[in-house]
Parts: sequence; structure tokens; C-alpha cells
Amino acid sequence: MIRVLAIDDEPLALQQLVTYISKVPFLQLVAQCQSAVEARRLLDSEPVDAIFCDINMPDLNGMDFVKQLAAPPLVVFTTAYAEYAIDGFKVNAVDYLLKPFGMQDFLRAANRLSDRVGNSSAAASPVIAQPADNGSFFVKTDYRMVKVTIADIRYIEGMSEYIKLYVEGEPKPIITLLAMKSLEERLPQNFMRIHRSYIVNLDKIEEVNKNRVIMDRDTYLPIGDSYKEQFNRYLETRFFGRF
Repeated sequence: MIRVLAIDDEPLALQQLVTYISKVPFLQLVAQCQSAVEARRLLDSEPVDAIFCDINMPDLNGMDFVKQLAAPPLVVFTTAYAEYAIDGFKVNAVDYLLKPFGMQDFLRAANRLSDRVGNSSAAASPVIAQPADNGSFFVKTDYRMVKVTIADIRYIEGMSEYIKLYVEGEPKPIITLLAMKSLEERLPQNFMRIHRSYIVNLDKIEEVNKNRVIMDRDTYLPIGDSYKEQFNRYLETRFFGRF
């Protein structure tokens, strides 16, 4: 977990920054400040691993603030002024976010922070704990940590950096920031990847029709060419009659 501090004198910009931080499971927001002066006082008693810091602020701008720190944490600068970019990298900033920036830009900066911390798996491993003895784990979705019972997972859909967990009893999928491969490695043997975008709970399959897995009358999942052989081997072990 990377402990971070958010600094911006504009309340709306600060709130957006805090929102983005809350959506990245390997970032932990320690505090938010509306001035570099306030942030400097906080750092005296509350060390952090990294700061997301606006540059153009009254009293003490972000660039000067970082230069004054005896042992500065990792820094991602955020500003509306592109001309600050070169100066930002002169103080060894990890990244530079030009306002207005979106979630994808923020994720890029967050992943660079993870790499700089020195744990290349930090972006994935804190999202999901190892399954406990009772067969459950927690994932972060929106602002909550949600418990997921493994046996209740019907299937999982991958979407770029995110996944959707389709769970029995839940009207909507649980969406969290996590790599499919990371989750796949932690699931028990009754889960199988059948497509680059889908992992299924084999116990929940109702029917297999040609190149599709049918989970219910409304859910048809494709079987990818790269996964057919493995899936067919599984079917052979469960098939009565001539395959």
C-alpha cells in the first residue's frame, strides 16, 4: 500500500484528486491539504510515500514546497500550466498531470508511483487478499471494501484495468481495479479462464453449446480459441457417454 497526500488549493480539484485516489486500491489517502504550508506541517508528524501536488498555489507554490523538503517523498505534480513540466522533472517528479486530467491519466501516474516504490506487483496484490479459510476475500469498489464469497461468483469479466464480478444475489456486478491474471492465480480449481475476457465458475455452467458457455438463459459467454483445448479436457472428465 502506497501512503499518499493530496495537495491543491482549489476545493473542486482537490476533491477530484481524492476521488481518483480512492478508486486505486494500492493507494491509501493519508490526508488532503489546501496549501503547501499546511502540507509541510502535516509531513512533520505524518510521513507519506508520495504526494500529488498542485504547483500554482498561493503563499508557497508546489515546486518550491518540494524543493524545501529535506527528504521529499515521491511526487506527482498536477497543474493547469504546461510550462511547469520541465521544472517538475528537474526535481525528479515521478509524473506530471496536466489539468484537466482523467482517470486513465491518473492511473498512469499511479502505476509509475508503484514502479518507483519498487514493487512491480503493488498495483495488483493489495486489491484482493488471499482467500480465507471460509472461502472469501475483499475487493475495493467505489468507496467501500466489499466481501465476496468465492462460491457465489458466477463469472468474471475483464475490462482493461478493471474487472466485473458477477455474484449470486447481487443485482449488479461488482467492479474493481484488478488485473484478470492476478485474480485468476488466486481462485480455486473450479474456476477456469475460457476467454481472454472471461473466467467462469465451472459449477455454475448450465450448458455448453458449440463455442459458447451458457450460464443462464440471458448469459452466453464465448470460448476463445486459445482456451478451447483446456476447456474440452475439463468437459471430458465430466462427460458421460461418447465425447
